[in-house]
This record gives sequence, C-alpha cells and structure tokens, in this order.
Amino acid sequence: MTNLPRCTQCGSAYPSVGAPFLCSCGGTFNYLEFPKFALLKNATKRSGIWKYRNMLSLPDDAPEINLGEGGTALVDACYESENVFFKLEYQNPTGSYKDRGSAVLVSFLISRGVNAVVEDSSGNAGASLAAYAARAGLRSRIFVPASASGPKREQIKHFGAELVAVPGPRSAAATAVRAAVSENWIYASHAFMPFGLTGIATIAYELFQELGNKTPGTVIAPVGHGGLLFGIINGFKALRMASVTSCEPFYVGVQAAGCAPIFTAYEKHEITLREPQESDTIAEGVKVSTPIHGSDLLHEVENQRGCFMQVTEEELIQSYNSLSKRGFFVEPTSALPWAAYEKGKGRFPEPVIMILTGAGYKTKSYKK
Repeated sequence: MTNLPRCTQCGSAYPSVGAPFLCSCGGTFNYLEFPKFALLKNATKRSGIWKYRNMLSLPDDAPEINLGEGGTALVDACYESENVFFKLEYQNPTGSYKDRGSAVLVSFLISRGVNAVVEDSSGNAGASLAAYAARAGLRSRIFVPASASGPKREQIKHFGAELVAVPGPRSAAATAVRAAVSENWIYASHAFMPFGLTGIATIAYELFQELGNKTPGTVIAPVGHGGLLFGIINGFKALRMASVTSCEPFYVGVQAAGCAPIFTAYEKHEITLREPQESDTIAEGVKVSTPIHGSDLLHEVENQRGCFMQVTEEELIQSYNSLSKRGFFVEPTSALPWAAYEKGKGRFPEPVIMILTGAGYKTKSYKK
C-alpha cells in the first residue's frame, strides 16, 4: 500500500492486519495526504476509477472488485448563457456515487481476509456495499432507518444482504450497527473507514480531464457525513500537489435546512460542530446529525476557499421538479446543488459543476 491512513487523535498508522473502523485509542483514521496525481502508462486502456489504480492507496495484491463504476457523464446544463454542468453520478452501477468508494473499500477488505460486513446507511451506501459485497462473495448485513425509501430497501435485499430496519431517526441505525460488530462481522462503514475516499477523489480527476485538463471554477455537492465533498477536495488537492494544476475550485457544500449542522457551524464562524440536530427532510441522503467529516470540511473552506449553504424543503422540491423537466431524474438529495446554484447565481466562478449523486428511482416522486 502506498499510503496508509493514520489516527487523527494519536497519530498511529492504520494496523497492518485486520480492518478496524476506529483506532485502539478511540480516534478515527484518515489520510494525512492523498497520493499525488500521476497516470499510469496504460491508464487509457483501463476504465472508470481503475484508470487511477495507483492513486487508490490499495495494496499491490488487492483485487479489483469492479462493477463498472466511474466514468460518469459530464453534461452541459444548457442554462441561459452560463457555463454550468452536471456530473451524473447516478449513472454508477447501483445508481449512486457511493459505488466509487464501495469498490475501493471492498477491494481493501478482501485483501485483509474479511468475509462478512455490516454497515448502517440511509439507503444508498447500504445498497452500494451490498452490491459490491455480493460481487466479492462477502456476506452483508445492512442497518437502515425504518423510514428509508422502499426502493433502496428492496435494492439492498435484492443483492442478498440481510436488511435490518431500525425504528427512530437515522442516528438510531448508527447506534444499532455497533452491537453487530464482532470478530467475524467487520464494520465496513462508509463514514468511518477512510479507504473509500480515494475512490471518491476520482471524481476530481475525471472532472479535470473532462474539462480539457482544466480546473472547474466551482464544485457544488450535497453534504451529509461529508465524504463526497471531502474526497473531491482531496482529489483536487492531489492534482495541485503534483503541479498538474496551480489552483483548486471554489467548493460549495449544501445541506437541507431540516438537518444542517455544518452550515450552522459555518454561519457561526466555527470549525467544530456543537449541537447535533436531526429533523425531517426529504433529502434523506444528508440527514446526518453528527457528520464524521464536518470539522474537516469547515477547516478546508476557511480563507474564502468555499462556503456552505442550506436549502429549505420548498426550494428543494422546486429544484427536484426543475431538474426532472430538464431530463434529469434524480432523488431529492441530488437536487440540493441545483437549488443552491439558483440561490447563489452570479456568485460562483465558472465553470460550475454540480454533482447529481443519486438516481430518482430510489425514492418516491415529490411533485408540487
């Protein structure tokens, strides 16, 4: 492995055996620095995220658990005269950007001899992990809130995972899953396990290349735990560190007003999250009261490098329906960037890239 994560609390390197989701001291693991961007000579012969195999921080002997993830389309939004694009992450195999992270995470877990995984999710991460676990021959058990969308729950079950519906808020599923962790069942958390972040960073590499080896002016993404935006930021940082580009985009993280702990801290000019909040929103993919990467993101957008915005339910539904009328069938969480763009139009450096994270078939329709 080219680059092991380290504990953010005590500084210890990730252990060379096993697959713990926390350090023995109780701290979380993260990468101090992503691998610098450097394409392999045969990269053009490979597809999706695996073009960037050498930047995924996987052991050399790790398998590639591949369902065709990555390589999603970048489409002109055709919006007035502005230079605006959508990155169609819902084109990934299970209909969500989560597949980029799941492919890398499951590949890593196989290299560590894991054969059974548990996870908690509002739906997309669970469906993605269930699919890649099935592809790799792993057993999987997925904990979801009882309120999770029916299509996502069916998708999880269809991949052969054991579905555990937990009554109460999203945080109740996160609590319940801890009781299922054991020597035989590894907690393959998309939030706590850092390995999927290098897969998500490939969005940045693709955007740079799709724009003709140029950096976007702005990237707008939904924020729940924050792994999507944090991975993208680290991807562009890796490009800059390798002197492939001299600049990074302006980053915009978007939360639903019903659950916006990072936005609240940002408005107070704080870099730590203080008051966990969890309310109702149709953007179930970002209904996270205690985001794992919240403080990381607040630190990253300091000094005018980005901002956070919140979107009301009415604005979200309007955005969701507006995207449908333009031909983009997405789940409500994916409509957050478009709503934020409409609110801040004229403020964002161009070209503006909005990440459409999940497919519309995963939830019921919300027509106004």
